[in-house]
Amino acid sequence: MCSMVHAFIMVKTGAGESEQLLTPIREFETVTEAHIVAGAYDIITEVEADEVYDILKTSSSNIQGLQGVTDTKTYISMED
Repeated sequence: MCSMVHAFIMVKTGAGESEQLLTPIREFETVTEAHIVAGAYDIITEVEADEVYDILKTSSSNIQGLQGVTDTKTYISMED
């Protein structure tokens, strides 16, 4: 049995965009959690998928494709 790939995607949004982006981000299939946070990024998402490719697609195609998202940074978990 293959283990899932676990990652965190940090999302930077335009001014005042975080709240309206939270729901569409949470609706992506690979997203298990998403929270608005204070700091360098505005939303932290936790994602889980079968392949690293699916994580990268969630970040580059899905999240970055949303209007109001200005930047993302993806961290792949090294733990099992």
